[in-house]
Amino acid sequence: MSSSQNAAPQILGLSTALPAGSIAQADSATLVQSLGITQKFHRLLPGLYRKSGVERRASVLLNPVGSDLNDRQSFYRLATAEAPKGPTTAERMKVYEEHAGPLLLRAAATALDRSQISENQLTHLITVSCTGFYSPGVDHYLMDQLNLPQRVQRAHIGFMGCHGLLNGLRVAESIARANPQARVLLGAVELCSLHQQYCEDSEQLVANALFADGAAAMVLGMNEDSTRGNPHWQVVSSFSQRIPNTADFMSWKIGDHGFQMTLSPMVPQVIEEQLREPITEWLQSQEVDRELIRHWAIHPGGPRILDSVGRCFDLSDEAIRPSREILAQYGNMSSPTVMFILDSLTSQVADGELCVMIGFGPGLHAEAILLRRSSGIIRNR
Repeated sequence: MSSSQNAAPQILGLSTALPAGSIAQADSATLVQSLGITQKFHRLLPGLYRKSGVERRASVLLNPVGSDLNDRQSFYRLATAEAPKGPTTAERMKVYEEHAGPLLLRAAATALDRSQISENQLTHLITVSCTGFYSPGVDHYLMDQLNLPQRVQRAHIGFMGCHGLLNGLRVAESIARANPQARVLLGAVELCSLHQQYCEDSEQLVANALFADGAAAMVLGMNEDSTRGNPHWQVVSSFSQRIPNTADFMSWKIGDHGFQMTLSPMVPQVIEEQLREPITEWLQSQEVDRELIRHWAIHPGGPRILDSVGRCFDLSDEAIRPSREILAQYGNMSSPTVMFILDSLTSQVADGELCVMIGFGPGLHAEAILLRRSSGIIRNR
């Protein structure tokens, strides 16, 4: 491989976090039916939710416990002639401001602890989110709650959708590679459940059935010591590919009643037909044989997308299984989801083995990161 193991940034610590409240997918379908968000597809909702590949999802809107299903949440109300579209965007953003920072803080604090890097050693902070806006935002919240240095340099990756964390990781990797003394905290938080749509659009109803809330964080730094020690993930290379003539296949727009997702049923087919060659060429540029990569962290945009990626790269069911399991256990949490998959893979990957993280977002764009498991350690400063 062309990249030296001693010259690649490492993920020194990573962690994930979920809201306290969650719901089984069958109960979620029943709850959504009771809201009257669709008349045309009302009877089809249970079947649509079953086919989503999701078994359970977490949300900041859910009470952790509740004997009656209708008492599990109070944010979404029954559609009426006076309020047919549910909460306004302003109401949804108020909830985002209340919950996004605390959820990301839990992941960030644990990632820092696992990295054995102290708060005052951090030089950069990168945050990722596409499901809410307020300012000062989650970056300032983390600075205050973690007592980060006042001179920490910030960047925010916003509104890039499900591959946002991969873009954030590329930025963090570039910073660490350019400055061996840099210690970068990267965090992603999404509250997708704030954007359930009351509508008769089948694509949006599919999105309603898939998305959930979650957060992930990691600390990155250069490997300055080849001494054997606790294993880390090493960031080897990154890849980006815009798929032409697909701008309207996936979109994410701000409406008066939340953010509206467009997801064309053509997306899986386009992925299957157009990604094999560019991904293979990228891996070859790193002197890597695609067919020898055993581990894949594929963003689970839905069961059909996982199927299409599997066919595109001739992956075994075992290679796709970690992504399917995360989708089933937690739903599609947008940008943090790939880090949940990587975290689940960590104990299964041997020293020196490779993993490809890949995700898709509006455009249509594919983003990927090549990682290697490494036992090199980093000196604390």
